[in-house]
Amino acid sequence: MRMVTSEETCPLPDDPTLAAIARALNDADYWAMIVDRNWLCAYMTDAWRLSRGGLRGLAAFPVGAFLNGPEYVTMWLEGPRPFPLEALREAFAKVSGPWMLAELPGGRDELPERVDPRMRDIVDDLAPREREQAATRLGRYIYAGGGGQVQTSNTFMSLYDRTGRLVGGLALSKPAASMAVLGVISAGVDLGHFERMQQTAQPGRRSAAVLFADLESSSALARRLSTASYFALGRRMVRAVDGCVIDTGGLVGRHAGDGVVAFFLAETAGSESAAARACIEAARAIADTISEVAARSELAPEDLVMRFGLHWGANLYVGQIATRGRAEVTALGDEVNECARIEECATGGRAFASKDLMERLEAEDADALDIDPQHLIYTPLAQLPTASEKARRDAPAIAICEI
Repeated sequence: MRMVTSEETCPLPDDPTLAAIARALNDADYWAMIVDRNWLCAYMTDAWRLSRGGLRGLAAFPVGAFLNGPEYVTMWLEGPRPFPLEALREAFAKVSGPWMLAELPGGRDELPERVDPRMRDIVDDLAPREREQAATRLGRYIYAGGGGQVQTSNTFMSLYDRTGRLVGGLALSKPAASMAVLGVISAGVDLGHFERMQQTAQPGRRSAAVLFADLESSSALARRLSTASYFALGRRMVRAVDGCVIDTGGLVGRHAGDGVVAFFLAETAGSESAAARACIEAARAIADTISEVAARSELAPEDLVMRFGLHWGANLYVGQIATRGRAEVTALGDEVNECARIEECATGGRAFASKDLMERLEAEDADALDIDPQHLIYTPLAQLPTASEKARRDAPAIAICEI
């Protein structure tokens, strides 16, 4: 028996048929596990191990361990997302146990010696049953993304080589939702953005650039347009703004009114400079696309004016809030509140960026943005003629420049 650690993908099984199936399932990112003809664990896909590891790394997997043996059961009961023991006992009693009892040479004498002690009491009640070629049963699995239990559909298949010889078995799992439903959900989600979100499933301290963007004079615009037209405008704006954030590698945060918050993590971007650059690129892209939104909504460009605040958070507490109705990334820290104050002062469609953010830019990224950080002039927020009362109170000394 060999315990495969979080640093490596499972080695492919020695049997060529099992190896080919394992490779294909892993490439397709299925939740899947393979056992050989002797009921020894042969392979578990990275996707399943990643979910079991709470999306923080690949969970350990005991290659060569007996299915439902001590190493196998312990694997499921430990880790960031432990599996309920009762669920393992139920699967043994209803699925694998009767098949094992029928196939093991020692039958009822051998099986109790090989299974985990926490399952031995089940053996006496088992009736041997011939292995099915394929069977599907509903189960429960603790899925790391939402932090709660998700009902799963589990398909068990017997695997044969080209000569018809039994070589092993496959457990293939998926959320119990139909593929039609999963397809609709996937169509509305940017997979790259979703993967970045999952990196924040475990809250923690992170360095990030912060972007606040908000529509000016939205109340007057809402009074001027019909409710249906204003709703259509808001929908176009949200799609356009979120698209700019996603395309520049950011994380869309909460939407408040006609505004959006976005975060650009240094760990995701590759460096603090790259995160600062992405934040600036996102603000510029939003400013450019807003004129297109205005045209599609039969409005003049001056009818849609957005103000922008950009700031750096060196030690933000960033995490994901996931419920049954939504999932979003949020951050806590003084810099988030300061960024909101910077944005409030950027009236007239301007973009204000803090000195803390601009001085993160390295020469290559600054050149790509056509910015010369060494010759920028900064102004304390409180000295701006557009400074709001909250800005003078909460962040008077924050130095900003217009970009």
